[in-house]
Amino acid sequence: MRVEIWSDIACPWCYIGKARFHQGLADFAHRDQVEVVFRSFELDPGGAKGVTAPVLEMLAKKYGRTLDEARAMEEHVAATARAEGLDYRTDGRDHGNTFDIHRLLHLAAARGRQEELLDLAFRANFAEVRSVFDPEVLVALAVEAGLDGAEARAVLADDSAYADEVRADEREAAELGASAVPFFVLDRRYGISGGQPAEVFTRALEQAWAGREVEESNAAEACEPDGACAVPQA
Repeated sequence: MRVEIWSDIACPWCYIGKARFHQGLADFAHRDQVEVVFRSFELDPGGAKGVTAPVLEMLAKKYGRTLDEARAMEEHVAATARAEGLDYRTDGRDHGNTFDIHRLLHLAAARGRQEELLDLAFRANFAEVRSVFDPEVLVALAVEAGLDGAEARAVLADDSAYADEVRADEREAAELGASAVPFFVLDRRYGISGGQPAEVFTRALEQAWAGREVEESNAAEACEPDGACAVPQA
């Protein structure tokens, strides 16, 4: 069975949803026969390359809130992440265009190190004081993931490198009806949207493996293409 996951590094529910999916996968009897592939999805494809803004300021502007209210929103998301065993810092993070990160993830996929780089990038963005919008940080993450630093640097220096692969993923997402991420597709037959609980993923894997129609799941927290992300209630 193949599971494809469309996500963006800037999406907190992709970070949380990935952890929940792997928890659900761990409880699936045939987990060793599941291939997981990560696909590109940009929440803010129109953002200028190299231009960043503090996350709290971005949230305050987007939702018409004060900085304190934006911080409270982030704290709610952080509490959910921490409940899944994930580190999450609410201050000091920045927000920007993620196209270069996706291009580098395609390089990592070609070298068999995609999930290693994805995990490092998620952690750098949500848990560490490292900006994934800094090319030097991206090169360092690539090396940590087992990639060649010179090759990673060359990809980042060439705006066309793996650009077609990123755009192809995004076209597929649109064709499959993905309106928010994370978006999970099981064997190109069943789609699951949002950071669902682990047991929902386990049940969906079992149903898909048995050839049964996957039951519709309730709506779960996700991030939409305009960058708006669901915030859990206090």
